[in-house]
Amino acid sequence: MAGAGLTHGDWLERVPDLLTECAEEWSLRLGEPYQQGAAGYAVRALREDGAPVVLKLIYPHREAEHEAEALRVWDGDGAVELLAHDADRWAMLLERCDPGTVLAHADPDTALDVLIELLPRLWCRTDAAFHSLEGEVAWWLEEIPAEWERTGQPFERELLDDTAETLRMLATSQGEQVLLHQDLHTDNVLAARREPWLVIDPKPLVGEREFSVAPIVRDYVLGHSRDDVLRRLDRLTAELGLDRDRAIGWTVGQTMAWMFESTQLRKHLETIRWLLEARA
Repeated sequence: MAGAGLTHGDWLERVPDLLTECAEEWSLRLGEPYQQGAAGYAVRALREDGAPVVLKLIYPHREAEHEAEALRVWDGDGAVELLAHDADRWAMLLERCDPGTVLAHADPDTALDVLIELLPRLWCRTDAAFHSLEGEVAWWLEEIPAEWERTGQPFERELLDDTAETLRMLATSQGEQVLLHQDLHTDNVLAARREPWLVIDPKPLVGEREFSVAPIVRDYVLGHSRDDVLRRLDRLTAELGLDRDRAIGWTVGQTMAWMFESTQLRKHLETIRWLLEARA
């Protein structure tokens, strides 16, 4: 898709023009922007008929390459509806979620109830072209050692090597392949009118279900202690019929792959250690 390879700064400079072009293409009246995310820009808008929508621009990057296709597969079932898509501009026109309160503001037990209800609805079998979980693991295995060095070797090499070995084993022994939202945490679920809660911002992969729990188990907004982490793990795996050991392995692996870009590296490392202790 056009736009890949832009630096984030170059992309931000293009955002005003992209907004104007998309507003013309879809006959929109643009309103107030939402708080800017690290990899996207979303703005409230109205269509010609007055219907409220959201115009979302995505910074071109690998993890979001098939975001629109994932929303198309889900077709509004537990997820925000895709109304239009401009692949060249990495732009989407989306259903607006009102009031739009993030699930992170809910009581932690209530939030976990919502996530447990939503997850099976997202596990669709699909022939559409998405990145595979096995391919993502190969990517991580190339990147993790360099990130570990870049960040000053923040933990022992043995932990890095053991996690890499676990990821290789998991990637080549998966169960049924379904569509996954690999960033399903409480800031990516919004209160809406069509349904009480709708999922946004997929970073889609196709892989086994056990991987899905990773961003939820480590979601420190829901409580950050050994007991909190293991309670989420145990509820998710028991109530959704998932293999607990594989869920631990995937959570440790994805957490390590993503932790180096996070401002919460220490918390993620604590989560990893609690999970490994629980498996021992």
